[in-house]
Amino acid sequence: MYGSVSRWRVKEGQQQEFEKLFGEVASQLPEGGRTLLILHADADSQEYWTAGCFDSKEAYTANSNRPEQDDRFRRLRALLESDPEWHDGEIPLTLP
Repeated sequence: MYGSVSRWRVKEGQQQEFEKLFGEVASQLPEGGRTLLILHADADSQEYWTAGCFDSKEAYTANSNRPEQDDRFRRLRALLESDPEWHDGEIPLTLP
């Protein structure tokens, strides 16, 4: 499996819209997508962390290259103070 963990800093007052839009993204996982999690940090109301899991690096890359994914990212990006911080890699272990 393959995935990404990312940090997102949302503009003040845009938290509810960000969560709504991210919920739409999470409810429509692409082919090869396993799960998408979002964490709203206790320490900072504008900070979110996400984790996405795919069957393979190829499925992850194919999703990243889809025009629909680019459109969703641009809509999310408009709610952010800056670009997200991405950390991609192999997922060597998952627990039930």
